[in-house]
Amino acid sequence: MNEKTNETSQSQRILNAAFKCISSKGYANVSLRDIADEAGVVLSQLNYYYRNKDGLLIEVIKMLGRQYLYEIEENLKKGESTDEKLTYFIKYFEEMLRKNPELFKLLFDLTSMALWSESLKELLNNLFNDVTGLIERYILCSLSDEEKFKGYSSVALSRMILGTMFGTSIQVMLAKDQEDMIRSLSTIQLLFK
Repeated sequence: MNEKTNETSQSQRILNAAFKCISSKGYANVSLRDIADEAGVVLSQLNYYYRNKDGLLIEVIKMLGRQYLYEIEENLKKGESTDEKLTYFIKYFEEMLRKNPELFKLLFDLTSMALWSESLKELLNNLFNDVTGLIERYILCSLSDEEKFKGYSSVALSRMILGTMFGTSIQVMLAKDQEDMIRSLSTIQLLFK
């Protein structure tokens, strides 16, 4: 029993170390040695639990996806009205950009890599589809009857919202005056007034 607990904690420690290293340095700049050192394990333990760097990366993406989905849904649940839910969704992005930009850098890095890898493409596509589903369920479910949205599917509108937030977040990360760019995220609410 104790061996199983130790195994779980060691594999989780490796996963957390990989997440930390990749989100702070980028995937291309991190070696398995860096991750092993950060986790406080010997290099062979990474291969034992995750086979190779790609196997570890896939688990990092899964962990990142679970974290994003949980945090986004928790923020969407805070609002009562559609407008409030959209406001909380925007605030989530703003707070992440201010307080945890490494998480966005990691998502951008992984998205870029997914363009060239079928296995990563599927994982990231699933993540984006899941976030789109949350937007549709929490924000757009009550807007389908509004005249200005007739003729547009709620899925298409959800993708537009996510694309706007994601694209603007990339611009924030690249901008010199990030605070002004962060405030531009809230302009998406103009579409729903």
